[in-house]
Amino acid sequence: MRSLRGKTAVITGAASGIGRALAHRLARERMQLVLADSDRKRLRATAAEIPGALAIPTDVSRPAAVEALARRAWARFGAVHLLCNNAGIAEHGAVWEVPLRRWRKVFDVNLWGAVHGCLSFVPRMLAQGEPAHVLNTASMAGLVTPALSGAYSASKHAVVALSEALHQDLSLRGAPIGVSVLCPGWVKTRLLESGGAADPVLRALVAGGTAPEAIADRAVRAIRSGEFYVLTHPEMTPAIRRRAQDIEAGRAPATSALRLPRSRAGSR
Repeated sequence: MRSLRGKTAVITGAASGIGRALAHRLARERMQLVLADSDRKRLRATAAEIPGALAIPTDVSRPAAVEALARRAWARFGAVHLLCNNAGIAEHGAVWEVPLRRWRKVFDVNLWGAVHGCLSFVPRMLAQGEPAHVLNTASMAGLVTPALSGAYSASKHAVVALSEALHQDLSLRGAPIGVSVLCPGWVKTRLLESGGAADPVLRALVAGGTAPEAIADRAVRAIRSGEFYVLTHPEMTPAIRRRAQDIEAGRAPATSALRLPRSRAGSR
C-alpha cells in the first residue's frame, strides 16, 4: 500500500511507546487517525498532540470493544485502510511461576487483541475492495524464545503465526490487503510496567533500547513496500538462524541470556 495520504489508520495501543510513535509518524503521512488504548489519560494526551485524531478508549481483550472501535472508525471516516494491531503487555518469569491469571491476561491482550482486530476489521476491509494493510506487532520473542519469557514469547509466537495465516488466507482470495508482522528487539517503551518491572537487567535493556520513533519509521517503510517480516534489530538476526538450525537438527534451544526481547506496556 504505497499511498498513505488521505487514507485512514486505526492504531491500538496508541497511548505510548511504538503505538504513539506510529500515530505521529502516520500523521506526518497525512493519514486520518483513530487511536485506541485502555489507558484513557495517556490516550487523550496523545490524541491532543495530533489534530483531527479520534481517540476511542478500547480494551482489545474484549471482542465487543474492538467491534465498537471498528464501527466508530467506519462511521467517522467511511473506510479504514491500515489496521495496526499494536496493543500488548509483558510478563516475566519461569513458566511454572507465572500465575494462570497472568498467562490468560497476556494472551487476552497480545494474541486475542490481534485476533479481535482481524475479525472486526478484515471483513470490512474486504468489503471496501480497496488496497489496505494489516500491521501486527509481535516481537523478536515471537521468532526466538528467551528464557524466563514463556508467557510473553508464546503469545508473540502466536501473533507471528496469526500473521502468516492471515497473509496466506488473503492471498488465496486474491484480496488487495497486505500483511506485515513487526518483530522488534529492545525498544524504549513502558512495556515492563506491565510485567517484570523489578528486574534490573530487563530495566537496563529497555532503557538502552531503540527509540520508538525509529521502529515506527521502519514499520511505515514495510507497509509501503509490502514487506512481511519486519526486523528492526539486525544484530538479533543470527538468533533466528540458530533457531532454524536447531529445529532442523532436532536440538534443544540454547538457554538465552537476552530474556524478554521487546514490546511495550499497554502501548507497545
